[in-house]
Amino acid sequence: MSTSNTTNGLLTIPSHLPHKLTISLWDFSWYTMTAEGEPYADLGARFQELVERGYNTIRICAMPMFLFTEHGKREGTLTFSNLAPIGRGTRWYNCKGGETLDGHAHMLELFRQAKEHGCYIILSSWEYQQSATFLADSTIADELKAIAPKQRFMALAKAMTQLIDFLKEHGYGEQIAYAELHNEVEYGSLADVATDEGVAFADSASIIEHMKPYIEEAVAYMQHKHDDILMTACYTTDGNYSKYDTAQNLQVGHYHLYLNGVLQELMDVTGIRSDTTPFPNETVNALLREDAPSFEEYRLPPDKEWKLQGNPVGLRLFYLHDWTDPDKWDYFLYERYANHRISMLQKTNMRYEELYRYSKAKSLPIVIGEGYVGYTPLHTGFEEGPVGKYIAEYAIQLGLQYGFWGMVLCSNCAPHHPFWHDVTWQQRMNKKILSS
Repeated sequence: MSTSNTTNGLLTIPSHLPHKLTISLWDFSWYTMTAEGEPYADLGARFQELVERGYNTIRICAMPMFLFTEHGKREGTLTFSNLAPIGRGTRWYNCKGGETLDGHAHMLELFRQAKEHGCYIILSSWEYQQSATFLADSTIADELKAIAPKQRFMALAKAMTQLIDFLKEHGYGEQIAYAELHNEVEYGSLADVATDEGVAFADSASIIEHMKPYIEEAVAYMQHKHDDILMTACYTTDGNYSKYDTAQNLQVGHYHLYLNGVLQELMDVTGIRSDTTPFPNETVNALLREDAPSFEEYRLPPDKEWKLQGNPVGLRLFYLHDWTDPDKWDYFLYERYANHRISMLQKTNMRYEELYRYSKAKSLPIVIGEGYVGYTPLHTGFEEGPVGKYIAEYAIQLGLQYGFWGMVLCSNCAPHHPFWHDVTWQQRMNKKILSS
């Protein structure tokens, strides 16, 4: 691997990659929103906008297990659907559905456009979280679920390395910034490896510690197959856990910083992340639009209930996101933000300080791949507004002071979010990152 020291003289990355990655999160939407009129119907136009805004990198669900099995290329096309009647007011789940893609050809077109526009791609996977939700039938979802929990990590590694083989065969190896085994490994069906062994876990820290050897084995396999590509796995910084309990053979420290703070208060009092809080309660009802259906009416058809299996977004959250009055949602957060401002900034300070010390000890490039407030409904504006921007700017500036290699401006700064249209702010922040 050709390398050069590029970040404060501390961290070693391949010399053909940018000295800083400024990242737009295209997640799985780049293949689920391809119908006429949807953002990713024209990949060339989106890459042109990406460059105009100052980005040099996108991060995607590369759907490795949709394109490859452990044994070779998966033949045929992929047909995607929506979650009707739910998901219309959410981010990411508001796709039209109904499109059939040649997934391999769509991947090559994505990389062709990336190369043409001088951009790079972080390969990740959401197969054991959200992406199977968007398939028109449950065939692949059932196949993934049938893989024993202990074997899922290696199955992912084998599919990802075959995808990288495929990209290299077509001349796109150098457009890969790095590859993640999976997105947010502690959340989703990869965590089944813990309960599969009959061990009860109270928090994500215990799950992270338990899955460590499986991730290390899978990442080692990826490194063996492609020693010229940086390999890693993705963790959040939600809970308190020792970074030495994560896989120790990673070549990039990829983390997500969701602060929640005031948003956590909203989630707590509404019970949208709870199985025990009464729902819908008084607070939920106060946030709803007048035309909202009852929660009892709000369901997937019985033959589509499989779509939410293993998906960390529950029906309660879908309901409130779909039917909230955006102004009422935002007012709730603005009214209470002052009570959380200091703690949200302190959480940023603590998490980044920990990552910085770990990166120095491990000579590890650090990337913040998602952030910063949290998951909000599609038509609300808190994260895109002055407070959300302030928090994002604080996190980005601190990350640059610590010499982090890559930064996302906001998880919502992508073509499928309204924030994409705030061009000036994105240009300003990307210029700050790239000139640091």
